[in-house]
Amino acid sequence: MKKNFLQKLPKQSHKYSHGTVAVLAGSPAYSGAALLTVGGARRGGAGYINFIFQDQLTRGLILSAYPDVVVRKSVREIKADAWVIGPGSPKLGRRFAIPHAKYAVLDSVALRLAKSIDADFVVITPHEGEARKLGFIIGEGDAGREQSALAMAVELNCVVVLKGYHTVVASPQGLVAVDELAGAELATAGTGDILAGLIGSMLASWKPENFNEIVTVVFKAISAHALAGRAAAEELAPITSADLLLYLPKTMRQ
Repeated sequence: MKKNFLQKLPKQSHKYSHGTVAVLAGSPAYSGAALLTVGGARRGGAGYINFIFQDQLTRGLILSAYPDVVVRKSVREIKADAWVIGPGSPKLGRRFAIPHAKYAVLDSVALRLAKSIDADFVVITPHEGEARKLGFIIGEGDAGREQSALAMAVELNCVVVLKGYHTVVASPQGLVAVDELAGAELATAGTGDILAGLIGSMLASWKPENFNEIVTVVFKAISAHALAGRAAAEELAPITSADLLLYLPKTMRQ
């Protein structure tokens, strides 16, 4: 059965019509996070990917790995449908701002921007430890995690992706979805960076119009991510996040 991970493109499509993404990720200590986040964004269906570099090392690695990605120095230069901010980044100042966007996907150090980022819709992707640092108590078991994700979504007025075993997606309107596809093979460094990029790209491509529609698109991204992990694990052991990037485009065809 076809899972429709990718938006069907009209014949008259061009690179801007099916979504633009801006990625701000990585640092000299975590340049790999930028490569993985951009790698995920390249596979979500968006037609144009911008990368904002914060150091020359990461800039060079992105240009070498992904010649199709547009590398820029200033946040102010970019207008994008979706922003992906935070994986592997150094601390962002309290006055950090982006040009207005429809969607913002926040991870790692950017999670605290959930209430201040200039976007119509925000998605945050914390694991349990990051959620606790934001001041939220995470309940026990699947039911507790679902309640916690929903409480975060309501408090922050955003879609929450509470990562971990049985990742939970919750909207402030009360919709909750739980992933049961992902296995332990995804418990390796960098897979969350790929997921953040993939979510941003799929939001830019699908263009959902409300929080519950966003949950649907985000859940598609989580499912594709999980299935790519499964496919990699059938042939490789153990898998790495770099392996996941190789299997993701095959999964997205489903």
